[in-house]
Amino acid sequence: MDKKEIENREDVYKLVSTFYDKIKADDFIGPIFLKTIPDETWESHLQKLTDFWETNLFFVRKFKGNPMKVHKDVDRNFNHEISQEHFGRWLQLWFETIDSFFYGTKAHEAKERARNIASMLFFKMFDAKPKV
Repeated sequence: MDKKEIENREDVYKLVSTFYDKIKADDFIGPIFLKTIPDETWESHLQKLTDFWETNLFFVRKFKGNPMKVHKDVDRNFNHEISQEHFGRWLQLWFETIDSFFYGTKAHEAKERARNIASMLFFKMFDAKPKV
């Protein structure tokens, strides 16, 4: 398959939807997403995440939401068992998906932003975990 630059919303949607197909099939992190996102809301979730990444890559104002709160809530719902390894797997699948379809500046930015976002979310979630 020919790789291309990430140029528009359609490319971002292809990246996001393919990535989440991999997430759902993954034995390690898939169950977290499958238990959190009901089947009937996956398409709206993909659209929201496409908004998120389109905002991050092209600076359009589409995304509305609070990813920090959502991820803290998910961690709480999973008894604070989401670990750095979960974020590592998420990044691995994100990078693999980007590399299978895209190259160039926006692909590189998508990787760097994902790395920064994953680190920030993990550290904020870690801070929110109950102290033992």
